[in-house]
Amino acid sequence: MAAEAATIPLLTPYKLGKFNLSHRVVLAPLTRQRSYGNVPQPHAVLYYSQRTSKGGLLIAEATGVSDTAQGYPDTPGIWTKEQVEAWKPIVDAVHAKGGVFFCQIWHVGRVSNQGFQPNGQAPISSTDKPLTPQIRAKDFTPPRRLRIEEIPQIVNDFRLAARNAIEAGFDGVEIHGAHGYLIDQFMKDQVNDRTDQYGGSLENPVANEIGADRVGIRLSPFADYRESGDSDPKALGLYMAESLNKYGILYCHMVEPRMKTVGEISDCPHSLVPMRKAFKGSFFVAGGYQREDGNKAIAEDRADLVVFGRLFLANPDLPKRFKLNAPLNKYNRDTFYTSDPVVGYSDYPFLEDNAYVSTL
Repeated sequence: MAAEAATIPLLTPYKLGKFNLSHRVVLAPLTRQRSYGNVPQPHAVLYYSQRTSKGGLLIAEATGVSDTAQGYPDTPGIWTKEQVEAWKPIVDAVHAKGGVFFCQIWHVGRVSNQGFQPNGQAPISSTDKPLTPQIRAKDFTPPRRLRIEEIPQIVNDFRLAARNAIEAGFDGVEIHGAHGYLIDQFMKDQVNDRTDQYGGSLENPVANEIGADRVGIRLSPFADYRESGDSDPKALGLYMAESLNKYGILYCHMVEPRMKTVGEISDCPHSLVPMRKAFKGSFFVAGGYQREDGNKAIAEDRADLVVFGRLFLANPDLPKRFKLNAPLNKYNRDTFYTSDPVVGYSDYPFLEDNAYVSTL
């Protein structure tokens, strides 16, 4: 079996900075909305440990950096002591099985409403342009444009969240700079209508706080999620990749151009290869991957690791299934964002539960 596994590119080892990974199948950061009151819950211990393999990399669901960062019910945070303590047993469970665990830190920006904000205030953003109702959220409060003197505080929130993640035991953090949330709202010209020099990097303070070798970032230059498109996404993606090199961060995690809208693969002439070549660290790709095209991405050196979301959600033993080329459980989209602590969360069956017997 070991000899056969060596011929499967996704199952070859990879050295991610100081982390020795046994394979290249990464658990995507998946919002699940089961952290009641923004506090991670004990049921997350089982959920994440189920998806852990020795030497496998997991990226935790998007985790708020402050009390202004939230925009969905029951998403976790990491700005309070209670939240940090609640994350510890979850992280410990992943480490007990030999996994490597990064925490994705985010701020939703204008993808929010007053009900999620302290004192019922307006959400903050790069702009004051309101967002029209979306699939998962119908009621957005028009945002307030951040004043230039307020931006350092937002940067500081990310820095402190990164420190808290390390205190909780995480091996590193992934900054969420994709999918129309706050950082994306600053980067995309469809949203950002500022005329000031709102400069200053976010990556550098976070890297300085916990070490660049513990920091990754997720970007989606081609995506038009939540009305956050760009007029020249290829140039934006290249600029991002090249700019990140000066901070020496561990990895860049980019969403494929074919995922222009949420959950739907579309034909697209663009590729991430120019960004892959420009970025000097490890390069992750995500967006609608299956076993075959994931293997191809590694074999053709278009990526170092491939990030799987829905397939990993529905198949907690995904690397094993890829190894055996076993059939995959189908995911149930209806339970992605429900609050049930078991159904659609930790009840997807393992191969053994299916009485699947390998004939290999």
